[in-house]
Amino acid sequence: MEQSIFNYNFKPKLNIDDFYVNASNKTAYNFIINKDIKNSKILLIGSNKSGKTHLGRIWLSIHEAILFDNNLQYLLNNKKNILIDNFLHNINEEHIFHIVNHCNLNNLNILLTSNINLSAYNFKLLDLLSRLKTFSLLKINLPDDELIINLIIKLLHDKQVIINNLEIFQYILKRINRSYEEIYLFVEKVDKLSLEQKRELTIPLIRDLI
Repeated sequence: MEQSIFNYNFKPKLNIDDFYVNASNKTAYNFIINKDIKNSKILLIGSNKSGKTHLGRIWLSIHEAILFDNNLQYLLNNKKNILIDNFLHNINEEHIFHIVNHCNLNNLNILLTSNINLSAYNFKLLDLLSRLKTFSLLKINLPDDELIINLIIKLLHDKQVIINNLEIFQYILKRINRSYEEIYLFVEKVDKLSLEQKRELTIPLIRDLI
């Protein structure tokens, strides 16, 4: 019989020490944590769940920046560095245009994150597109084997779940789709099933999910 479970919805840990660095994201990470880069305009591209928001929060802290959250006038009234996370989602092109100009005029750092390339978005304000093309472009690549394993470990650890049988990881690597979203979805399924059935994480359990 399945056991009812509580959805505790553990918040992800977004500190710098919680970000796993490897070949897939090292270039982006090193650029983000560089405190000496002044007047920088950065566009960080990565697929969903690739760690863009995590890197953005690290950058926000390092550069004492303000997060854009429907607070245009507040941003324009302060000479502070600015983070716009997932900036092409429900975008107000004029607001972004004003913010970019504000940063240019005041020699401020600005970081934009997105899960799509500029070329994949139909900009109506071409002056905005022109300015965005001058940004330094950083990309988070698809995860390799090392990152997949460590990401699964981190996500399960955030949920207070530990895997002791290392053979499980090799089994997973041969079968899981190599995208960040698929990894997150897989971990959610593992967590839910292991809680419902009170079962240890084993290869037969994993087989039921993949």
